[in-house]
Amino acid sequence: SFDTVEEWNRYRKECLLQMSTEPRPKGVFCGRMFDMYACWSDGKPNSTVKVPCPWYLPWYNQVRNGFVLRECGPDGQWTTSNSSHTWRDHSQCNIDSQPEAQKKQMLILAYFRVMYTVGYCVSLASLSLALIILLFFRKLHCTRNYIHTNLFASFILRAVSILSRDALLSRDTPEFRDNRDILEALSDQAVSGCRVAQVLMQYCVGANYYWLLVEGLYLHNLLGMMVFSENRYFFGYLLTGWGTPVLFVVPWIIVRYLFENTRCWEVNEKMAHWWIIRTPILIAILVNFFIFIRIIQILVSKLRAHQMRYTDYKFRLAKSTLTLIPLLGIHEVVFAVLTEEHTDGILPNINLFFQLFFNSFQVQSGLCISTRGEDFFLIETASQNTFYGISMLGSTLRVISPLHRVY
Repeated sequence: SFDTVEEWNRYRKECLLQMSTEPRPKGVFCGRMFDMYACWSDGKPNSTVKVPCPWYLPWYNQVRNGFVLRECGPDGQWTTSNSSHTWRDHSQCNIDSQPEAQKKQMLILAYFRVMYTVGYCVSLASLSLALIILLFFRKLHCTRNYIHTNLFASFILRAVSILSRDALLSRDTPEFRDNRDILEALSDQAVSGCRVAQVLMQYCVGANYYWLLVEGLYLHNLLGMMVFSENRYFFGYLLTGWGTPVLFVVPWIIVRYLFENTRCWEVNEKMAHWWIIRTPILIAILVNFFIFIRIIQILVSKLRAHQMRYTDYKFRLAKSTLTLIPLLGIHEVVFAVLTEEHTDGILPNINLFFQLFFNSFQVQSGLCISTRGEDFFLIETASQNTFYGISMLGSTLRVISPLHRVY
């Protein structure tokens, strides 16, 4: 991990400083060196030199009493093995195996990663197809579908940014040997690239939540207002969806750089800094939840007013409600309450599973529901023929019908 690599780099710098300040002995001796694993002092001929296990090892607490061994030959040269590499015995600094609980947790996280990677990949394919349809057919070009297009784009960016960030973070810690692998991992380009990916991921996730909020606001205005001009609010929707995340991602970047500029910025050691990102997202989730409640109230009143036409209005209401939950991200309310720092035992894994599952497959629920039928509910008022298919593609398909007005 980047944590171990940074600790290794600090160890290396301290070793180089120590080698440059210590006085050199007289006569024949094996020279001091840093062999990419441990820091070696000068050795006497025909002796075994031992140094403590390096403290940058992630399992150092378990091997802190161990030593790394080297042999200094009679000619003042470090003994080599069969190959050209200098012989070194670091068996005392190795651990036989990870604790059983840690191995089990790593296996669970590996399964989770496979799950959400598949989810995001399937979502990418579905979203790309939906986006092509919306952009290719001119009859589908209207303000309503422009909002859906931006929502789809935010889902795509979220998936791409998360998968890209994971690809950078998944690189194993390089072996500590005399090669360039670890130096490349420590390079400014590698660390900067990882942090840029982390920043873009935070922005894309924030934009996705705020485009879900825009969908909620749009749907509420469409159902609640007697006269609603879509074009009038569209620029405000764009600012809300793409502009709002900038307002909290930029301060987070500044705070991380000044006060917690460690690793790839993927670990939140100071949770107060993480709340700069979390608070605006929680606000978007809660506002969407209240919009969801208000939309359900509007649907109940309007469907009851048309009981004679829709005898199965309760069934329609139930289907519409179930469709709204993933569309507006209402399930996130549960995860907003169950934060990581307030859960323990098996609960964090359960919370993580459902959060990763719903986030990666969230788009599929809306797309799959819409393909089974776009007539989940149809609201008509006396002043204007107004309709809105709750499912994302449902509203898109309805918009080309000649029996209804296109807004």
